[in-house]
Order: sequence, then C-alpha cells, then structure tokens
Amino acid sequence: MIELDLYRQQLGQIRESIAKLSEALNIESLKEQLMELNETMNEPDFWNDLERSTQVTKKARTIEAKLENYNKLGARADDIDATMELALEMEDNDLVAEAGEEIKSLQAKLEEMRLETLLRGDYDDHNCYLSLHAGAGGTEAQDWTQMLSRMYMRYCERHGYNVKLIDILDGDEAGLKSITLEITGENAYGFLRSEKGVHRLVRISPFDANARRQTSFSSLDVSPIIEDDDSDIELDMKEIRVDVYHASGAGGQNVNKTSSAVRMTHYPTGIVVSSQTSRDQVHNRENCVRMLKAKLLELREREREEKMSEIKGEMKKIEWGSQIRSYVFHPYSMVKDHRTSYETSDVEGVMDGKLDGFITAYLQMQ
Repeated sequence: MIELDLYRQQLGQIRESIAKLSEALNIESLKEQLMELNETMNEPDFWNDLERSTQVTKKARTIEAKLENYNKLGARADDIDATMELALEMEDNDLVAEAGEEIKSLQAKLEEMRLETLLRGDYDDHNCYLSLHAGAGGTEAQDWTQMLSRMYMRYCERHGYNVKLIDILDGDEAGLKSITLEITGENAYGFLRSEKGVHRLVRISPFDANARRQTSFSSLDVSPIIEDDDSDIELDMKEIRVDVYHASGAGGQNVNKTSSAVRMTHYPTGIVVSSQTSRDQVHNRENCVRMLKAKLLELREREREEKMSEIKGEMKKIEWGSQIRSYVFHPYSMVKDHRTSYETSDVEGVMDGKLDGFITAYLQMQ
C-alpha cells in the first residue's frame, strides 16, 4: 500500500524528532531532579513547613507531567507502528486511515511540546496577570477591549488555564474601559508575553448609524506573578497610597454596598493597581500587593537588562502607529454571505482562531 509507505516515512521522521526533543528537554536531568525531589518529600519533617512543601510538590508535579507527556509520545509512535503492521497484514483500509489520523494527532502534540522547549525566559513558567485598557476610539475602543478580553479568556480555557477576574471597569455605553485577569497554568506567562502591546481593530462601527469605518485601539499588558521566594522585592507602605472605594458592577451581596475595592498607587514609580472582584477588602489588598510586586520586579529587570522588550515591552501610546497587530475586517468582505463587515461574534471567532498561530509564530522566532 502506497499510503502505508508514506506513513512509515512520516513515523520515522517523528521518531527522529522525539529523540531531538529528549535532548532539548534534557530528560535525564529531569529524571535526576525528580528523584531528588522525591527524596526531599520523604524526609520526616518535610510537611512541617507548609510553604516549602507546597513549592516542592508543585515542582515535582510539573516535572512528572513533562516526563509523562514525553513518554506518551514514544508509546503512541509504537501503537501507530503496530496499527500499520496490522493494516498491512489484514489489508484493512480503515486501519490505514486510522493510522494516518493518529500520525497527524501525534505530530500536533510533538509540535506543542517542541514549542515548550523554546520557553527559556526566567519567568516563562510563571502564572501571570493580563490587563487590557481601552485607548483611542471612545465607545468603539471600549467594545474592542471587551472583545479582546473574551478572546483571551477562550484561548486560556482551550489551553487548560484557569482564569480569575481581578478588576474590571465598565465602559460608558458599552464594552470595558479596563479589565485585569489572573491566568494560572503551566507556562502561562511564557505563552502570553508575546501579546503585550497595542492591538488595532478596523471595522464598520455597530455604534455608527451611518455605518462608517472606525479604527479602535486597546493596550494589553502581561506581568508574571512572582512568589515571595522568587523575589526579594520589599514594599514600603509609606511609599504607597491605598484608596478604598465601592466596587462597580451589578451590585447585591455587598459587592458595591461597602468600600471593598482597593486601589494602590506606588509614588516612586507611578504604578497603579486595583482589585475589586472580592467582597472582602483584605483579599483585594492581597491581590493588589501581588500585582504591585510583579510590576516592580518587571521594572527592575528592565533597568538591569536595559532591554525594554525583555520583560515589560516598549510602552507606547494607545493609538495609531503603536500597534503590534492589526485586525482589519473592512474593506475586506465575508465571501460566504457577501457582507461588507463582520458582526461582533464573527470578529471574535476569527481572532480566536488566529491567536494560536500568532503565538506559535512568535515562539518560533525566539
């Protein structure tokens, strides 16, 4: 069977890639690290220090997951080889087709793991805060900010990340003026840090009765979440102004009936962070402290390395000429029904489908 010969050739290339991946991941070193961590967890007083034990077990689980995913690649390659042998013996075209589908799936998984080997930054394996701010464009920009937030939420959910709302400020008529999300998951910062910058949208405005084309801008910032043991950043509360206020939102359950929302302003740097999603003011304070430490660490790293794009990225005005990416949906038209513009849901769907490609291309350039 000609198809089987092609699949055998592809499987051989996959096995070569798996061998190269072993060197990139340094599998033997990971196994040694896991053995050391297991020995540490077997110490009699290991669980006495809850903070240390949590970090060690978390690191051990991460290494175990990498080794398990790598081992599955080889096992799946063996299963495909067995399927092809059986297909040749039985002359079963259905098994041949099944082997072809399995090869495609294995190639996709292999590419996913290969991309992870490119995440070599100091904070690529950290969780992160993702913040969006509406720029030039008024209501259009606020609607665009909300669309972007939903797109990134779907991206995170599809990749198994947990998304938690930290702060939100509704637009005057529609959309959002700003939103801050906490993204938790393996390599969350590493995959999302390439999205920092200004995003531009061109479309027929749904808010314009004359159906004119509008250009909108929204700024996106990504900051790694730094644990206390990962950083020596110390906050001097004398240099921080703390404001409490009523949270915005639908109300009820004390959400906007008490001064539970917290905003912190760091005088030396001018950094402002806020949190209002919790009904507990203490919890909102803790969120603000974590965000402030993350941003101060970014600032210090930027000054130390003298490369703006390493951690924070170049700060630009949220307007024309500053965008890192443009989403142009007009004057282009949709072929399927000849409309001259996309509805909001269409725009989000197209963006959501493209985001994986944007991030993959960025990582491959590193």
